Amino acid sequence: MLKLNRTLLMLSAILFLSACSSAYYSAMEKVGIHKRDIMVDRVVDAKESQQDAQKQFKSALEEMTALINFDGGELEEQYNVIQEQYEDSKEAAELVSSRIDKIEDVADALFNEWQDEIEQISSSNLKRQSSSKLRDTQRLYNSLVRSMRKAESKMAPVLSALKDNSLFLKHNLNAKAVGALQGEMTSIKQDVSVLIRDMNAAIEQSQKFIDMLEK
Repeated sequence: MLKLNRTLLMLSAILFLSACSSAYYSAMEKVGIHKRDIMVDRVVDAKESQQDAQKQFKSALEEMTALINFDGGELEEQYNVIQEQYEDSKEAAELVSSRIDKIEDVADALFNEWQDEIEQISSSNLKRQSSSKLRDTQRLYNSLVRSMRKAESKMAPVLSALKDNSLFLKHNLNAKAVGALQGEMTSIKQDVSVLIRDMNAAIEQSQKFIDMLEK
């Protein structure tokens, strides 16, 4: 019974959010802002959030490197910096995920509307051309989302490592503890390197998709 209630609550939440999205898109349509325009804006936003996330994770890596090379001064101050870097990185990652979700939401609405409108075209030639354009757009969109989600998944191991190091240092603010983290740095550097590479690929895909929609 409890499981059924949770399922009903989840379905209700999904329906509510869907209704909110539909109402939003309808309202924007009335003032001349179409789903295609909203989609372009959201891809631009996601692209920018990925660029910001890249900078943030690079900054976190630099601070971790500075900690490993720590030579005198207050370890607690450096710990506070690491903790702030973790929180900022987590926030940047959450923003990336949120913006990808928003792209997927408007994409569903746009493609459903596009397909419905194709069915209303009486000219077989125009219908064929519109269907071809829809397929091309969906194909590039699917490639974009896969690329974004791939880059998104690479943030998790970096965040996990930053959190582990922060928690470890919290109760071990001494030179020996800092030395113990040296072995972690190689793995963190590799993870950040992969993250940056995949984000660059996603950013490139984003620009291709934006260019296609704005033609």
